[in-house]
Amino acid sequence: MIKFKVNIQGMTCTGCEKHVASALGNIGAKNIESSFRRGEVVFELPDDIEVESAKKAIDEANYQTGEIEEVSSQENVALSNEDNYDLLIIGSGAAAFSSAIKAIEYGAKVGMIECGTVGGTCVNIGCVPSKTLLRAGEINHLSKENPFIGLQTSAGEVDLASLITQKNKLVSELRNQKYVDLIDEYGFDLIEGEAKFVDASTIEVNGAKLSAKRFLIATGASPSLPRISGLEEVDYLTSTTLLELKKVPKRLTVIGSGYIGMELGQLFYHLGSEITLIQRSERLLKEYDPEISETVEKALIEQGIKLVKGATFERVEQSGEIKKVYVTVDGSKKVIESDQLLVATGRKPNTDSLNLSAADVEIGKNNEILINDFGQTSNQKIYAAGDVTLGPQFVYVAGYEGGIATDNAIGGLNKNIDLSIVPAVTFTNPSVATVGLTEEQAKGKGYDVKTSVLPLDAVPRAIVNRETTGVFKLVADAKTLKVLGVHIVSENAGDVIYAATLAVKFGLTIEDLTETLSPYLTMAEGLKLAALTFDKDVSKLSCCAG
Repeated sequence: MIKFKVNIQGMTCTGCEKHVASALGNIGAKNIESSFRRGEVVFELPDDIEVESAKKAIDEANYQTGEIEEVSSQENVALSNEDNYDLLIIGSGAAAFSSAIKAIEYGAKVGMIECGTVGGTCVNIGCVPSKTLLRAGEINHLSKENPFIGLQTSAGEVDLASLITQKNKLVSELRNQKYVDLIDEYGFDLIEGEAKFVDASTIEVNGAKLSAKRFLIATGASPSLPRISGLEEVDYLTSTTLLELKKVPKRLTVIGSGYIGMELGQLFYHLGSEITLIQRSERLLKEYDPEISETVEKALIEQGIKLVKGATFERVEQSGEIKKVYVTVDGSKKVIESDQLLVATGRKPNTDSLNLSAADVEIGKNNEILINDFGQTSNQKIYAAGDVTLGPQFVYVAGYEGGIATDNAIGGLNKNIDLSIVPAVTFTNPSVATVGLTEEQAKGKGYDVKTSVLPLDAVPRAIVNRETTGVFKLVADAKTLKVLGVHIVSENAGDVIYAATLAVKFGLTIEDLTETLSPYLTMAEGLKLAALTFDKDVSKLSCCAG
């Protein structure tokens, strides 16, 4: 028997898993493990059956096959007490690979355990696939609605299936380049299977027990579901399954309007869907400065996206293919109907199967792993990093934490994890980027605060782009004029925020910004103009005049 793993697009529920398993069983496949959540099927074939027969069977069941990989059966890997590791890592995303590479550099023997697809959330089902589709959506939208007179064009219906195929190809290429190929490059062991702790220093995988001097838990997070009556009986989508649709829905309702809901909602708006975002809060992006949330709300409404705020969810129903969301808003009952329903209400840490109590690892109220400033759990031999701790859920934070954890676990350096200055970007159009303290946070820390708010129509780059809905806001210490926070809504805000991050991290002042040359007709010039706004009316200045 030869064991194979095949990536599959189009599986959205447990029924799909059964269809795929049945199709493979009909050609003689054995030990079939199909997972719609991971988008893959693992199975064994007798030597006399070609894997192309399996591919054909899956295709004929109306699912799309992707990368096919021959994998070694676990029995071929010698796992005994003699194979103990210096560092055993559970998970294979950014935190895990950052940790493994650094541990190898320290000369450690490293093992990595993964029960699903190597690479974690970002490359497989998060940043990479969503951002490439967002770009495709922007291009499609611009082809229909161009702000320049004489350049309007018309476009037909989007071939979403082709976009998904291109997306999957890109994901596969980057997963191999940035993850899979590095396993042999650095020489650590990949162990396929689900890990659970047996005791405070032992893990069991596929029936084999492994011990290590240190452990790192980097299992990430997955979409969480709100408690809404009837939701589990409805064919809803998550941020993962939405990106596998083959047809653009006429109407898409999004429950939740955080960064995931806004990005994916706007993506499908740009592809041609009618979008309704529903949220419980009375204010969009309530953790941001009011100027930011108000500007983003204005931009979404101007584009034609419907926003339902202050909603109390009563129930969800499905009638045929139509999904109905029943809500109460300001005392009035409403029913919102759509062809597809996306649930984007946050993420939960992947800790359920780890048996953490056996390892004396404490978890928080949301089942997140609790760590100290060094990345250690309540068991000093076990560290954790990335989304499983429910810290800032960004791939660069996960990578940073994984490296720090290894410096401490293997290098004995006692480094602190410092997340005091973490830039955040929401890839809508206009995009939203922020770093440092909001005005309210700065005041809460006792600062005498001075702020400047610069509307985007004062930024030359935005004027020539003919896209002036946006804002730059700077928060400074009124006594020292040190920059405490920068908050931006504009095109390319994510690129601009890196300069702002340096300003906040290294204590630059407003004067430092105003006295630094800024290239004309760049969005980054908005930083300098916002700094000038502290004591000047920039509308009365000539171009590039300070």
